[in-house]
Amino acid sequence: MVVLGDNSIITREPRNIQALLATQFDDFSVGAARHAEFGPILGEAIFTLDGPGWEYSRALLRPQFTRSQLTQLQNLEEHLQVMMDCIIEGEATDLQSLFFDLTLDSGTDFLCGESCNALNRRRSSSGKIQQENGDSSDASFANAFATSQKHILYRILLGDLARFWNPQESQDANKFCHNWVDEYVQKALRGSKASERSETGSQDNKSSKYIFLEAIVKETRDPVFIRDSLLNILLAARDTTASLLGWVFYSLVRHPDVEERLRKVILENFGPENEIDSKPITFESLKNCQYLRLILDETLRLYPPVPFNMRMAVRDTTLPVGGGTEQKQPIFISKGQRISYDIYSMHRREDIWGSDANWFRPERWGEKRDKGNFGHFEYLPFNGGPRICIGQQFALTEASYTIVRMFQRFRRFEIAEASEWTKLNLSLTLAVGGKGCNVKCYRN
Repeated sequence: MVVLGDNSIITREPRNIQALLATQFDDFSVGAARHAEFGPILGEAIFTLDGPGWEYSRALLRPQFTRSQLTQLQNLEEHLQVMMDCIIEGEATDLQSLFFDLTLDSGTDFLCGESCNALNRRRSSSGKIQQENGDSSDASFANAFATSQKHILYRILLGDLARFWNPQESQDANKFCHNWVDEYVQKALRGSKASERSETGSQDNKSSKYIFLEAIVKETRDPVFIRDSLLNILLAARDTTASLLGWVFYSLVRHPDVEERLRKVILENFGPENEIDSKPITFESLKNCQYLRLILDETLRLYPPVPFNMRMAVRDTTLPVGGGTEQKQPIFISKGQRISYDIYSMHRREDIWGSDANWFRPERWGEKRDKGNFGHFEYLPFNGGPRICIGQQFALTEASYTIVRMFQRFRRFEIAEASEWTKLNLSLTLAVGGKGCNVKCYRN
């Protein structure tokens, strides 16, 4: 495909994607384009780097997602309570918008130890949803972060011209986000140094709450690298999980039989809200709730948060499929060639998923199917190979917990606005488009 003189190869073939991401990993990179598109806000960290820089960043960040599990659910519950208070019973509510604020609040709390309080802007003392208050620094961070992401998208669309796109609005938003995070980084660095000097005070006197930033400063004291790492993780943790949750509820209210079955399973496994203390929600109980996982898998198949991605060849090489008269032989890839891989289309191929590939049917994940010679790369909601998402389990746990708590609080969900068309909002992630995920929630 040639667009404005830019020649790209696009594939939805699992074997080609496996080569790009795994078996021929060293032949491809994310390329300089990724840094030009994301660099102004994300700097140099796990999503913008290749080679040794990427390896160092990933090795430093990956262990933190396992250590954080001890307090992740307690952290999320606090913000979920605020979010559910923002839902007015029986009135149309855009759950997609609420989920974006929820994951931003829980993400900043998890990373920095303090939330940016995006949800609190919506809640008044009467429980009504209020307008944004742009006066506070926390509210301004939410706005600035959204603006920075908007300009990432513009640079992606500009392709090779991305390096020339840096309007004042983008500069101001990026500077505000950097300064906001820098304050927490400096506070953590000062606290870490004071802790090292102190010979008194035991671990028992410290808060048991896990804070990503405090863990990172024990590994490195480079303030710019720490800031860039936090923003990289926040971008991924916030958008992908919020998009997934939006599509889950969008799908459930359109399939009442699935919603009813899930409600029965949740009540059997976790009980109603007034029994949350007697039946605590744990990582193990969420993981063992099989039907909930089927729904998450099916939602991620139909609406992968990152529906397409790109790699660039760093040397002359080949891909397994695409050459020859029948396009089933290897195809030559020259150095510098861009290859886009389309996860959204691959997840809807009828030869892989059956004639009902475009339909929401969670039960398919409990059925046997012919996986063919796909190398387990026919389903990639979290990418694959060495660059597979390090926060995959973290995101699935957060989404699972949110769904369970929503079903415990509300006994019924209804479509607030029906349409024969499913509209997609494709920015950095694939979210519910149109007027959002409009749902009416009832406690009785």
